[in-house]
Amino acid sequence: MRVRLTPSGGADRIDGRAQDDTGPYLKARVRAAPENNEANRALEALIAKAFGVAKSKVTVARGGTSRIKTLEVDGASEAEVAAFVERQSKT
Repeated sequence: MRVRLTPSGGADRIDGRAQDDTGPYLKARVRAAPENNEANRALEALIAKAFGVAKSKVTVARGGTSRIKTLEVDGASEAEVAAFVERQSKT
């Protein structure tokens, strides 16, 4: 799944869903600063909690230093991830 991360955002939360030329993505913010990979770890924990899996199951696969990141959820099918992203637009 693709996520646009705002570090030092004042809260740990998912702000909904958006779309660009390459497809849908989640908008998320975390309190952690983008130093020493802290923001990425906070994002992994946030997504894991929302998805209902252990933190160790969610990893930043691409975009570690960019604003748009690609996350992988170990053991989740593409359909499960797509349904999760779709649900975020309704919350």
